[in-house]
Amino acid sequence: MSVELFTSSLSHLFHYRPFLVTRIVSAMLNKFKNAFFSVVNNLDTASPDKNNDVGPNGEPKLPLKFPYTRPHFLQLNGEDEIQVAGDHAIRPIIVPRDITRIPWNSGYAEAVNAGKSLRNEDQARIHVGYLERRHSENGHSAEAAEFHTPPSTPEKDSISTHRPRQRIPYSYFALFDGHAGTGAAISASNELHCILHDKLMDVIHHLLPTVDTNESSQNGRNQVLWFPEREISVESFIVGALESTFHEMDNLIAEDRFVYRVTGGCTVVVSLFICGKLFVSNAGDSRAVLCRGRKAFPLSNDFTPETERQRIRKLAALQPELLGGEYTALDFSRRPNRRDIGQRLLYREPHMTGWAYKTVTPEDLKFPVVYGEGKRSRVLATIGVTRGFGDHDLRAPNSSILIKPFLSSQPEVRIVDIEKEAIYETDVLVMGTDGLWDVTSNERVAESVQRSLEQFPLEDVARYRYRFTSAAQDLVMCSRGKLNERSWRTADGKSATIDDISVFVIPLAAYKEEYLRWKQEMESQHQRQEENVSPDMAVNELSSVQSVAVIEGNQPGRMTDELHTNGTPSVQDTATLLDPCLDVKENNKNDAVIAAEEDADIVAPSVDATIDPLQQQQLPSAVVKSPTIDPEEEQEEEDNKNESSS
Repeated sequence: MSVELFTSSLSHLFHYRPFLVTRIVSAMLNKFKNAFFSVVNNLDTASPDKNNDVGPNGEPKLPLKFPYTRPHFLQLNGEDEIQVAGDHAIRPIIVPRDITRIPWNSGYAEAVNAGKSLRNEDQARIHVGYLERRHSENGHSAEAAEFHTPPSTPEKDSISTHRPRQRIPYSYFALFDGHAGTGAAISASNELHCILHDKLMDVIHHLLPTVDTNESSQNGRNQVLWFPEREISVESFIVGALESTFHEMDNLIAEDRFVYRVTGGCTVVVSLFICGKLFVSNAGDSRAVLCRGRKAFPLSNDFTPETERQRIRKLAALQPELLGGEYTALDFSRRPNRRDIGQRLLYREPHMTGWAYKTVTPEDLKFPVVYGEGKRSRVLATIGVTRGFGDHDLRAPNSSILIKPFLSSQPEVRIVDIEKEAIYETDVLVMGTDGLWDVTSNERVAESVQRSLEQFPLEDVARYRYRFTSAAQDLVMCSRGKLNERSWRTADGKSATIDDISVFVIPLAAYKEEYLRWKQEMESQHQRQEENVSPDMAVNELSSVQSVAVIEGNQPGRMTDELHTNGTPSVQDTATLLDPCLDVKENNKNDAVIAAEEDADIVAPSVDATIDPLQQQQLPSAVVKSPTIDPEEEQEEEDNKNESSS
C-alpha cells in the first residue's frame, strides 16, 4: 500500500510539478557527488591504508612537500572548514576573518569551482617583510600576526649601537591558478616569496645606498669590474630580481618532482610594493588591473596560445624535433583534410603575419602546434596557457611529446611610480585569476569596485575599514552568479564561470602614505648621522679633497685603490696614486690641493721643517718639494707676514 502511494505521489509530482522534481534530483546528485569527492579526498590525503603509499604502476608514492590548505590569512581552522569552503554545490564566497592580517585592510575573496576539479586549485599569498643591511648585510623577513608598517625607525642594535638599522619595507601579493593538480600552486605559494627576498638582498646595496663612504666605495669596487660603468636604475635591479625569482622557482619545481609529489602546473601574478613603486609580474592568464574611478588600466597581458601563437610556431619551426613528426608549425585558415590535397589554401609560415596561398600536401595534414581560437586555443591540443610554473611531465594526448619546451616561466613586469602619481582614496589594484576575467570585463570590474566603495561613507567608521573586502566579495559574486535550476547564471542571465575565483582589491593611497612616512624617517635618520659627524672629519677635510682629486686624475679604465675611513691614503697608496705615469697634470686641479709639477722631486721632510700641526696629521711620509724661491722674494714675503701678525 505504501509502495502504491509513493508511486502515485511521484507520478503526480512528475505531471504537475516537473520543476520541483528536477530540483530534488539535482540536489540528491550534488550531495552524492560531494560525498564521493570527500571520500576520495580523505583516501588521497589521510588514509592509513598501506595501498595509499603505492603509485599506479606499483612504485612507491612520493610524499607531499606541503600539505593542501587554503591561504593562511583566511584562518580556516581544521579540515572541516576547508571542506565547507570547497562545497561545489553551494560555492560559498570566503573572506578573511581578520582583515588586520592583510596590509592596508585590503580586500580578498574566493569561491570554489562548480565541480571542474576535486579541490580549489587557486592559491594566494601575502607577505610583508623588510630588507635590512647590517655589517654582514643579512636580511630579515618575517610575517607578523598583524601587518602594519615594518619597523623602519632607527633602533639600537644589541651588537652594534653606533649604527642605526637601515631597512627597506616591502609588501608582496600573489595569486596562483593551478591546473591538473594543486602541487605546483601550493609549492609556489610557500616558496616564491622566500626566493624573491634572497634575490632582493643580493642587490640591497643598490636599493639602499650607504652613507658610509668607505663601505660604498668598497661595494662599488666589488661590483664594477670593467670600464665604463653602465648606468643601471633601481627599477632594473628589482625587475631582474623578479625575473630570476620566477626562473628559479620553476627550476625548483622541476627538481622537487623527483623527491616529492608535485602535480600539475600553475599561472602566477605577483604585485610587489617597494621603494615607492608597484611592480606587477605576470606569467599566465591571471590579470592585474588598476582601477581609477570607473576607468580600468590593465597592468598585465594574458599569455595564452592565442596571444603567443607566433612565438610557439617559431620555436616549432626552429626545433622540429620537438613536434615528434606529429604536428606542424604551419597555420592554415582552416584545418585541411584529404580532399584538400592538391588544392590551394590560405596559410601562414611562422615568420609571417599576413596570409598567402599554398598547395596542400599530405605533410600539411598534421595537427597544428597551436589549434583553436580565443580561450579555446590549445598548445599541442592539450593546455590553454603558455606561461607559468610546473607542467614538466605534461605530454600531448596519446603521445610521448613533452609540452614543457613550449611553455615559459618568464614574467612580464610593469611598473607604476606611486610616489609621483596623484593617488586618490578610491584608486585600487584588482588582481584576479582567470575565473574572474572569463565573464567580467576590466571596465565592469572598475564600475563594480566604485559602486561598492560608494556604499561605505567616511563617516561610518565601524564599516569603513571593510569597504575593500566588500568590493572583492562583489567581484566574486559578479563572476560566480547564482544557481539557476542546474546552471550558474550572472545577474544579466548569461552563463557564469564554473572555474575557481580568487580576487585581491588593494588600495594604493594607503601604501603611498606609508612609503612617504618611511622615506621621511630615513631622511631624518641620515640628517642625524650627518649632525653627529666626528670632529676628525674637519681635520681630514684637506686630505679627503686631495685623495678625490688624485683619483679623478687617473686614466680611464684604471682601477683605484681603496680609501681609508678617515679619507687619508696610506704611504703605499700615496706613492701609487702620485705616480707620474698617471699624467696628473692634464686633469683639473683643486685650489685647495698643492699639485706636483711633472719635474718635482719627492723627498723626505727634514727635521727642522716647520709644518702646521693639523697638516702634519694629514700629510703622508712623502711630501712634495717646492720649486726654488728667490732670497729677496722670500725676505719680502716674511716682512709682509710680520706686519700682518702685528
